[in-house]
Amino acid sequence: MEKKRSPIEWLNLMVSEPYYLFHFLAFFSYLVVRSSASPLLSPRLTHHLLYREIQAILAFSLLTVVKMVRQETWEAFIADMLFFAKVFLLALALVMDYNLALWYLGIFFVIYILTQQPAYQGLGTSSKLTPLQLETLLTEGNTSRFWLVEFRASFSPACIRTSQCFPELSITYSHKNLSFGIVDIGIFPNAAEKFGIYLGGSMDQLPTYILFENAVEVSRIPHLDSEAKSSPPITKRLISRHFELDLRLLEYVKGN
Repeated sequence: MEKKRSPIEWLNLMVSEPYYLFHFLAFFSYLVVRSSASPLLSPRLTHHLLYREIQAILAFSLLTVVKMVRQETWEAFIADMLFFAKVFLLALALVMDYNLALWYLGIFFVIYILTQQPAYQGLGTSSKLTPLQLETLLTEGNTSRFWLVEFRASFSPACIRTSQCFPELSITYSHKNLSFGIVDIGIFPNAAEKFGIYLGGSMDQLPTYILFENAVEVSRIPHLDSEAKSSPPITKRLISRHFELDLRLLEYVKGN
């Protein structure tokens, strides 16, 4: 089983990844601006700003607790908390001066354009595959009976948020009859059309999970119908329940 990251590794990641580093510098700059502007603010505005800052800290702390309980992955948790932090920072900057708020809005837009939140790097027991490798594995008779494949793209926020789910499921449920694979359709866009994954619009079909049995598709989420209502958020429980991973593991154990 893959090791959890230590606090030192998270600190190193924050410093080495531009996405986290630029956000940290943007938030830290508020402290510098706040201390520099304090002598220039009127006592009334200073008191009002302090009141709003306390409110923002309390609200952010409450949201942190709620999201920490609800979110399954650190990637999703961090994405949500950075979003809330930016909202609160813009609100506080607006209290101080609307030009400062516009300045921060511009900074966050530049960060959005130039950087991207890194996805979870672990693979678990799943394999990164090209479409040709996947097709070969599915058609060869000496491979697993079942293949559960995640089709993802590195440019999709939804794929980044759920990038830890599939590797962790592969550690728990992979066995001789069930293998896990990952295909990056950002690198191989032709695979999307081949496997019926719609990439237009808001890309609601990313990530897509397809279960194959002896090279034949058995089931998938989300469904092929791109006009269907939005699918529920991808979670480990949803994937496990939809593809009956517990039942398949039990059947394999009983068969041995």
